[in-house]
Amino acid sequence: MSVSDFADELVFLARARAALAWMLDHARMRVATGDQVAGDRYTAETLGRMLKSYAKELAEEPDSPLYFGRLRFGDGPDAGEHRDQSYYIGRRRITDAAGEPLVIDWRAPVSARFYRASARDRQGVTARRRFGWSSHHPVQLTGFEDERLDQGEELGTASRLLTAEIERPRVGPMRDIVATIQPEQDELVRADLDRSLCVQGGPGTGKTAVGLHRAAYLLYQHRRRLSRNGVLVVGPNPAFLRYISAVLPALGEVDVRQQTLDEVLRESPARATDTDEAARVKHDARMAAVLRRAVYAHVAEPGGPIAVPVDAYRLRIGAVALARQVAEVRAADVPYGVGRERLRARIVALLQRQLEARGESPGRAWLEKIGRAAAVTAALDQAWPKIRPEELLTTLLSDPDTLASAADGILTDGEQKVIAWERPPRTFKTAKWSVADHALLDEIAGLIDHPTGYRHIVVDEAQDLSPMQCRALARRSAHGSLTVLGDLAQGTTPWAAADWPAQLAHLGKPDAPVEALTLGFRVPAAVLALANRLLPGLHAAAPATRSVRTDGALRIRPAPDLGAATVAAVGGALGHEGSIAVIAADPLLADLTVALRRAGVSVNLAGEDEPDRRVTVLPAGLAKGLEFDHVIVVEPDDIVRAEPRGLNRLYVVLTRAVSRLDVLHSRPLPALLAAVE
Repeated sequence: MSVSDFADELVFLARARAALAWMLDHARMRVATGDQVAGDRYTAETLGRMLKSYAKELAEEPDSPLYFGRLRFGDGPDAGEHRDQSYYIGRRRITDAAGEPLVIDWRAPVSARFYRASARDRQGVTARRRFGWSSHHPVQLTGFEDERLDQGEELGTASRLLTAEIERPRVGPMRDIVATIQPEQDELVRADLDRSLCVQGGPGTGKTAVGLHRAAYLLYQHRRRLSRNGVLVVGPNPAFLRYISAVLPALGEVDVRQQTLDEVLRESPARATDTDEAARVKHDARMAAVLRRAVYAHVAEPGGPIAVPVDAYRLRIGAVALARQVAEVRAADVPYGVGRERLRARIVALLQRQLEARGESPGRAWLEKIGRAAAVTAALDQAWPKIRPEELLTTLLSDPDTLASAADGILTDGEQKVIAWERPPRTFKTAKWSVADHALLDEIAGLIDHPTGYRHIVVDEAQDLSPMQCRALARRSAHGSLTVLGDLAQGTTPWAAADWPAQLAHLGKPDAPVEALTLGFRVPAAVLALANRLLPGLHAAAPATRSVRTDGALRIRPAPDLGAATVAAVGGALGHEGSIAVIAADPLLADLTVALRRAGVSVNLAGEDEPDRRVTVLPAGLAKGLEFDHVIVVEPDDIVRAEPRGLNRLYVVLTRAVSRLDVLHSRPLPALLAAVE
């Protein structure tokens, strides 16, 4: 890096900052005058929200680097339209007052070459430059690093700046990875909107970041197509969603819905808890057949003919003709609610023909009125009655005879017994629903009518979804695509997927390809080597992950006094930068928290996020998807024994560390780990 080159870069940085300042002033001016150019109040409000959001994003931009790389193209034919051009690549496009682009959005087509060009396949690129920035605010340019691809120079993961960015201490929520996207990740990020795909990614391979960046890329490339149905990101729990919440806004995307699956299914949280046996049955795919039978059992033979008075005469439909209409609609296999309205339309059409045979021409108002006539409604209520999901499920779980009729040949008598309510509520309005019930209610609602769908859904930790939960997402993406993210080795629910093809079939995308990410960038090699020792006991068709990082620290220590050992380990961790997590099985958490607080350590508990507290005390069950610089795992044997898939849970917990890992134990380690002490 020459002094003159660095001086030139400082000049360009000043120019880019001036351009960004102009963009911000211009955006604020548009906010102030937006209501004067909008045609109506609704348009003015919509435009106002959009402009304010854009201005807010620009105002926050100086707190982060304006760009992270630069491409130089040669004059060869493979450079195409970019011949002899140079581009700076950043999180957003920056233009000056004359409209000249100074920084290109990382999602633009040309930016793909920044991630994919290599010495073997230069794609017209002669040189790639990565920039280094200070970590304090306002950020300052500290240096740069060049790769002369035309001379065979390619640093890859040996890049000093790339390594520094990957290994930067983890403080606060998850960050974007636009500066460190690897070629295999970029191919997944830029997959077309109409393509569903599954990413099997081991710990630290960036699968979550890939899914979020794909959402941002699709919104950039297909803004108009996604404006109506949009993008949904589904995470496993609220803590995970808080952790990833800053990624998409940092990339300029603020209109993406991010929810847990239970929030997608119901507005109110679950208020009941199933037994383990009942949950297994309710989450089983066979429940879909039970519920379908229960719904369509309401279709019945008509009670008799229909007679509708019109002026001085009556229009009639005989019972046989009416039964024929019911049978034909039933055979069409349409959603139950659609079937009811289709039957209504057929009845009205028969009455219309009779009226026309008398020489009359009924108008639209008459047709709508006759469709709501008392006799027509009574016939519908007899042959195709309305159904409320909550009322139907309450009846099913409260009445053994109704359940037996719907589940005959599908569930065993024992399975029917474990899901039946011992103390049924007085009415469906007072029923308390579990997480599994929410999936059943959604299945019933989906049998009645199609739910609102999304053009694209990103679902993380998908290996933990039950078949019934998968079906709920499949209904919402029937006309869209999915990005399925997960790791079979990290499956911790009783119904966790054993393989991806079966899970993708439940999600409605049986032909989606499975792409494996096996190169870890966040978890040090020593930590991964320890966790990989558990793989033979996990019975998961997941490849081992290997790490590019040779740094990091691993300590496994016996500790007769777990509280004192935890306090000491946290004290040592506080001497380093970054976040700290103490992770243990639930019964230990209270004692560990008391020990830390008595030692003067301020801690965040699960669900808390006070930025001035670097230490989080976390139950093992909530660790999935999170990352911390220093992790202290207390009594691994307790974690293994706490649940049927405890070994999988321990695998998750051990791989939350991105710099240092302490393992403290007073009892023997699980057998697969014992040999490493």
